[in-house]
This record gives sequence, C-alpha cells and structure tokens, in this order.
Amino acid sequence: MSESENADLEQFRSETRAWLEANCPPEMRKPATSDTDVFWGGRNAKFASEPQRIWFERMRDKGWTVPDWPKEYGGGGLSAAEHKVLRSEMAKMGARPPLSSFGIWMLGPALLKYGNEAQKKEHLPKIAAGLIRWCQGYSEPNAGSDLASLQTRAESDGNDFVITGSKIWTSYANYADWIFCLVRTDPTAKKHDGISFILFDMTSKGVTTKPILLISGYSPFCETFFDGVRVPKSHVVGTVNRGWDVAKYLLQHERAMISGMGERGVGRPLGQIAADSVGTDAQGKLDDAMLRGQIATFDVDEAALAACAERAVDLAKAGQAHPAFSSAMKYYGTELNKRRYEILMSAGGVDALEWESERSRQGARPRAWLRTKANSIEGGTSEVMLGIVAKRILDLPGA
Repeated sequence: MSESENADLEQFRSETRAWLEANCPPEMRKPATSDTDVFWGGRNAKFASEPQRIWFERMRDKGWTVPDWPKEYGGGGLSAAEHKVLRSEMAKMGARPPLSSFGIWMLGPALLKYGNEAQKKEHLPKIAAGLIRWCQGYSEPNAGSDLASLQTRAESDGNDFVITGSKIWTSYANYADWIFCLVRTDPTAKKHDGISFILFDMTSKGVTTKPILLISGYSPFCETFFDGVRVPKSHVVGTVNRGWDVAKYLLQHERAMISGMGERGVGRPLGQIAADSVGTDAQGKLDDAMLRGQIATFDVDEAALAACAERAVDLAKAGQAHPAFSSAMKYYGTELNKRRYEILMSAGGVDALEWESERSRQGARPRAWLRTKANSIEGGTSEVMLGIVAKRILDLPGA
C-alpha cells in the first residue's frame, strides 16, 4: 500500500470511528442476551427495542448492513481494506451487527457470483434493507452429509418447475419469507449433476413447515414440505442442472459463518464469566488453578482462530482463498465453541445444571451447552470437514 493510500485509509478510520461513536446507541454496544435481541429482518420483523431500530436504520441508510456489496445493490461499496477497518472499529467498541441474515451470509455472495442481473436487482437490495428473511433448503431426511443424494424433485411444466419433496433442519423456516433450495431437475443424471439451485416464496401454495424440538428445549430448526409448489423457471440461479456449483460455493460461506461461533465477538472474556462462579484469589486470579490453565489455553486458541479468520477474509477479498479452507475453519470454530461451554459448565459447578429458568443466565447455560453439540453436525459434520481437509488441503494418500 502506498503512502497516500495508507493516509487515505487512516482518514477513513478516523471518520468511521467518529461516525460509529455518534450513531451506535450505548445499548447496541453490549452482547445480545437472547435470540430476540438479534434483528433478523423480514416481512414480519419487529424490533426488540428502540435502540435496535435506530442502529439498524442508521447502518442500513449508510449501506453498512452489507458494507462491501456494490452500492447499486444496497451495499456500502467499501473496498476490502475499508471493510476491514469498519469491522475493526465496530469490534473495538463492541458494536453488534445491525442485521443478521442468511441472505447476507450465504445467498448474497452466491447471487453476486452466479445470479443474473435481474436476480441481483430483485433480491440483493431487499436483503441489504432487511426486507426479506431467507432460509436454506439443503438437507433432507436421507441426504445430510451426502447432500448430493437429495431427492426433492422439480418437474418441468411449461415456464414453471413443480417442486415436490421435503427438507429437514431448515433453520428458521417458520419465520422465513423466501427459501434458497436445492432440487433435482434431472433424475437420470449422476447425483452431483441434475441438481438446480432455485429461489421461491415460502408463502407459495404447497409449502408447509413443522418445528423440530431439540434436547436443549429450544430449536430454530424445522421440517419443510413441498407439495406441488409451482415456481417460475426464471428463479433458477445459474444454469439448470448445474446447481451443485452454486451449492458448493454457498457452503464455503456457510461454513465460514458457522466457524465464527468459536470467536467471542462482543461477549465477556471466559475468565471473567468463570470468576462469577469460582471467585478470585488475593492476586485477582481465578481461584482454581486447573480451570485457570484450561481458560488460558482456550484464550490462545480463540485468538488463533480470530487471526485465522481475519486472514481468510483478506485472502477471499484478494481472490486467493483455498476453496476448502472454510472447512478447516468450520471444524476448528465449532469444536472450539464446544470447548467454551464445557469450561463454562465446569466453572458453574452444580449451579450450571439449573434448567428451569430458560431466560435466566444460569438456566440458559446448560441449554446453550447442549445446543453446541449440533454445531459440529450442521453445515457438515466435523468428520466430513476433516475428510475435506485431508483430501483437498493436505492431499493425504488414500484420503
């Protein structure tokens, strides 16, 4: 970077810091305490508080719900370096993301790469503005880790496809407005071929959802059923029967998103949370040497994940990222998140087993601990991720 470019970036940093200080409400500089504290957008969205509304609308109007998307699609048009500065300044003040969205994390990048101009103009601005909430139709009862074995079929009928089948583990399907879905458009082709990536409205005739209850007592997951759902062929992203290309690209972004569970974000450090339960000694250290060692090791690994994630973003922006690197990140991040909650349960002792008060801090802990068990399954199991790393990154014999 030249001296003038560096000066420009520092000027941007100064202006960004000042804008964030002036526009991010104090309430939005604290960790979210529940799912209702997170704004997902959508047709039926409601703000949990006035500060949440203010923060979202200010960031939306600046294009910073999707800072690095082109301005013509509702984004901020920031360069990779500027986006990195914005993320850094938001992290310093503990600012929450103004909008959480599968449209931002997964569908948007796929549309930017594979969508036609009409699809980009139709869907991307609505994602950026939080107007439409999306869900993902990938896994099926008999097609989880072996996703390409999916059987939901889309039969041609004039200008439409007629979709019949079902999906499972569809996160927030009962709240979503639209779905991006994998369907089989050529049952005679090899399993990785004959798949198409299609978009449709969840209010379409023939779409129904059924929530799935998890062991944690709470679940975002649903079964989703399609009974003769008619969808225009113009809603196919990319080429008909080549949806696996889109699906694989989207999975890279999904796995990168899930890997972020391993990072603390704007929450309190693990040592501080543990101190609430076990106390500290005269020197202010955790009053449990073994737990102190576990947390120190965890903190180092968490910092390593954060540095690795930052490098992954830089490589992706430069077009130099390894396609399978997101699998390594997904494995490391989800296993790290499981370790975090194992430590929290150990620190809490018998109090951490309290279950009835779902909304209390103690009651939420065992539920969150149980929920982490699914982290290493969703988006591709840890075993599958290790297989991808062995084969595509390490090039191990027999992998």
